[in-house]
Amino acid sequence: MKTALFAAPALALLLSAQACAAEPLATIPSLDLKRYAGTWYEIAKFPNSFQDKCVGYTTATYSARPDGRVDVVNRCRRKDGDNEVAEGVARQPEGPASPKLEVRFAPAIMSFLPMVWGDYWVIDLDAGYTLAAVSEPKREYLWILSRTPTVDPAAYDALLKRLAAQGLDMKRLVPTRQAP
Repeated sequence: MKTALFAAPALALLLSAQACAAEPLATIPSLDLKRYAGTWYEIAKFPNSFQDKCVGYTTATYSARPDGRVDVVNRCRRKDGDNEVAEGVARQPEGPASPKLEVRFAPAIMSFLPMVWGDYWVIDLDAGYTLAAVSEPKREYLWILSRTPTVDPAAYDALLKRLAAQGLDMKRLVPTRQAP
């Protein structure tokens, strides 16, 4: 009997968590790429294999191209003090105001292959285009980006609450070193 009393709330909690995670990831309504362009500092991220060499000082710079695409340059510092640089291109397959972008870091000759394009969804962005969160439909990746190397703690905490409400696992979030 006691087991049933404890199992019911636990089962309800589990089903509630699964329902939240099953909800599609929401993006911002629209994205102005001209305002989004420029340099962003990585404030935190979900760890991932393609940034394993990075120890911090990570930035992403976006530059609009005449063809409507965006040049992407990601930089970080490695343990040996040198910079790691990855250059790519982003596109908006759903139209010029879409917050759902796709990014490719593979050579241009491979751009016809769907698997070389990764989802880059802007899921949170303040009105001043100074603090953003980027993820993808499966919620495996997350980056918190800022126009400055540090963020107001109240704004950051509010962002984390909004991201948790979207079903992102904030326990996985790792701060990025930006200052010595």
